[in-house]
Amino acid sequence: MQSAVIKLEKSRMADYWDLTKPGITFLVVITSLAAYYIASQGAPNIVMLIHALLGIACISGGGGALNHYIERERDKVMNRTRNRPIPSGRVQPQEALILGAGLSILGILYLVVAVNTITAVLGSLTLIGYIAVYTPLKRVSPHSTIIGAFPGAMPPVLGWTAVTGSISLEALILFAIVFFWQMPHFLGIAWMYRKDYERGGFPMLPVIAPDGKSTMRMILIYCTGLIPVSLLPTILGLAGYTYFIAALICSIIFLYFSVRLTLAVTNTNAKYLVLASVLHLPLVMTFLMIDAIR
Repeated sequence: MQSAVIKLEKSRMADYWDLTKPGITFLVVITSLAAYYIASQGAPNIVMLIHALLGIACISGGGGALNHYIERERDKVMNRTRNRPIPSGRVQPQEALILGAGLSILGILYLVVAVNTITAVLGSLTLIGYIAVYTPLKRVSPHSTIIGAFPGAMPPVLGWTAVTGSISLEALILFAIVFFWQMPHFLGIAWMYRKDYERGGFPMLPVIAPDGKSTMRMILIYCTGLIPVSLLPTILGLAGYTYFIAALICSIIFLYFSVRLTLAVTNTNAKYLVLASVLHLPLVMTFLMIDAIR
């Protein structure tokens, strides 16, 4: 009996964990960490770094849980999402709402107390952009992907302001790298699950333009634009040439998979593009930290 209770509790904790969208939160933490490290000129205050990452992670996880809550009805009709904690019935909607609101408020207050006000304000605006603008816009416009890329690209700015207390050109460069990366990443996912999005009532670009031409064009544009944008840290003196070469190689590989998808528009090629994107961002950010100019 006790073993069954423990197993149930572990299962519930796993569901709560899933509500925070840990994959997205991981990328949020990685990009924030890279920005913090660079802004610290390679000598970060470890205690402050932990404070910043904890606060940012709480906001990200809270936003993920709130997104689960808001989209729970649509998740029920989509194959990709019907087994999520809420639509499957394993977690009640109010539990997700409490978890999401609690983590979000905790993260914002934590940043105010332990880091600085500007990072907390920007974190709040990022959360609002994600929950109050992007999430409802997904139901009415294919432009939601571009709008959602703005709050999605904010984590490195939060990492930067956690150190400097201000937004600078360097922070905007890091923002641009994540922004350009996001578009092909999410459009690749949207193409793979276009039928699901159609069932869920989300007018994503692959749904309203099922021939794929517009989607592939956007993927190519952003993957191509990512190459010069990802090289800016070296050009502007944030990183050395090791980063330059690594970022160039990673971005060209990313572009290769986008071209491959454009030439043969299949779910398999879309999957390869998404996998390439998932590897691209952590690799680029890691090399950025390794080769940051002190």
